[in-house]
Amino acid sequence: MPQNGPSDSAEIFDRALRRKRRDRAARRYEGFLRDHMLEGVADRLAHVKRSFHDVLDLGSFGGGFELPGARITRIDAGSGFAAQAGGIHADEDRHPFPEASFDLVVSVGVLDQVNDVPGALALARRALRPDGLFLGAFLGAGTLATLRSAFLQAEGERPVARFHPQIDVRAAGDLLTRAGFALPVSDVEPLTVRYSSLFSLLGDLRGMAATNLLPGTPPLTRGALARATEAFSDRADPDGKTAERFEIVYLIGWAPDASQPKPARRGSAVASLAEELKSKN
Repeated sequence: MPQNGPSDSAEIFDRALRRKRRDRAARRYEGFLRDHMLEGVADRLAHVKRSFHDVLDLGSFGGGFELPGARITRIDAGSGFAAQAGGIHADEDRHPFPEASFDLVVSVGVLDQVNDVPGALALARRALRPDGLFLGAFLGAGTLATLRSAFLQAEGERPVARFHPQIDVRAAGDLLTRAGFALPVSDVEPLTVRYSSLFSLLGDLRGMAATNLLPGTPPLTRGALARATEAFSDRADPDGKTAERFEIVYLIGWAPDASQPKPARRGSAVASLAEELKSKN
């Protein structure tokens, strides 16, 4: 369960601030980006010709992931989202589920904000029954490149760390292996969204609980914000809208089981997630 005390000083993200931001977003949630990820997860899951009966939705927001005929347990680090989903208030890297509780774990839109990603994946793997499936999606390296560039320009020679460390697709696959998953595969899909202003983008980020969670970040000065707004507008297309890029990383891994094929030689995998899923049919 989430701890009520201050965040560990060694942690990347402020857990208390994350809960606060998620509770704020729960009141006026902007879910278009997660909806896109959910569609991608559903497309990949459709390639698996088997039934799942006990499902963990790891970082559920207010719900959204559905699987007919399955019992879905939902958890979220925000109490508001957990209540909306009829789920459990818990952090993804500290959840309480015992070993072999589920045959499917999905995590959509949260792993990029979890302090202990290897720990969260290891917990997910332990919560799966043998040959159970993990399927995840999150924002990876390269996301918000335009916004990052605008802020770096605005703050000049002394930029403040306002953007989260990001996981690239190759590192994501390595994290699955480290967590003990069999047949790990990672895939990336870019999504470009065009914004009329910097404030439209920042509004979407607030609405999806995706703003800065780094501890101790000083507030943005009025002058820096004005310069960032101008820098963002300077990158606009002729129609006045500026393109921002979101890099969605998809993950798949299986809880180890003797029935599974042996993995390919390291570095030889080039198949997409869809192809890997087809091999399980």
